[in-house]
Amino acid sequence: MSNLRIVHEKYCNYALAFKGLTPRTIQGYREVFNYFVKAIHVEKLYEVNQFMIEDWLMHGKLEKDWSAKTIRNRLLALRSFFRWCRERQLIQNDPTEFIPKPKLPKSLPKSLSLNEAEKLLDWTRHIRYYYKFEKNRAIAIISMFLYTGIRINELYNLKMNDVKLEEKILMVICGKGQKDRKIPLNYSLIQTLKKYLIDREKRKVECPYFFVSLKTDQRMSRNVVKRLVIKLREKSGIYFYPHILRHTFATLMLEGGCNLYTLSKLMGHSDIKTTTIYLGTSTLHLQAEICKHPL
Repeated sequence: MSNLRIVHEKYCNYALAFKGLTPRTIQGYREVFNYFVKAIHVEKLYEVNQFMIEDWLMHGKLEKDWSAKTIRNRLLALRSFFRWCRERQLIQNDPTEFIPKPKLPKSLPKSLSLNEAEKLLDWTRHIRYYYKFEKNRAIAIISMFLYTGIRINELYNLKMNDVKLEEKILMVICGKGQKDRKIPLNYSLIQTLKKYLIDREKRKVECPYFFVSLKTDQRMSRNVVKRLVIKLREKSGIYFYPHILRHTFATLMLEGGCNLYTLSKLMGHSDIKTTTIYLGTSTLHLQAEICKHPL
């Protein structure tokens, strides 16, 4: 078994079945691998060497201006595959073993201020929509991002049973890393979601997903959020994308007095170190802490 594409497909099936990786992650691995194979022009597993991989990554950096994060992610995607091949004795050496991972710049996550978040919600409520359902769905989407810090894929995958308004709990099932978590719902968000659900019920929708299409009884298209974000950017003058709203949730929670451990659970982070990056984005939190200096 030496054909590169055949072996990689076996690896993808293995990772999906035994490593608990999501289909989206596996698709990303496939895209990186196909891109790599087309560039190196070899078909046999044993023909791949360290120089080929380094040349591909250097070409990406110098000719296509790949960022350090892009290079790192593509290297790790290849490394997991070749390490799997070596463990199964399909190759003697892992060609990625001695390729160093580029250092990532330690930039702070971008987020909106409290004033910008409030302004964005106001624009979401007052811009023109063709249908009342479209309006209430849009408000529910932006509010969900800002009040729960949910990831965009988690939002798309929400089902009716996951949103428990009476219990004031949002269940995120199989989020990033296949982890489940609970996020409390506050009063403002509950009222927003109730308005959306009333319109949803009037349409006699049977789709099990929480956010549904405007015209069909199906899950909402991914393009809905994309179009909504573009529309709000143009109208409000605030530059954002869904993940910035997740960062905004984390920053505002810290400024409101939430502790790091609780925030890490709400965000679905495996390691609290991931959450500590938000300490640098919250100036109000830092100002409050500096007042504790004993002098």
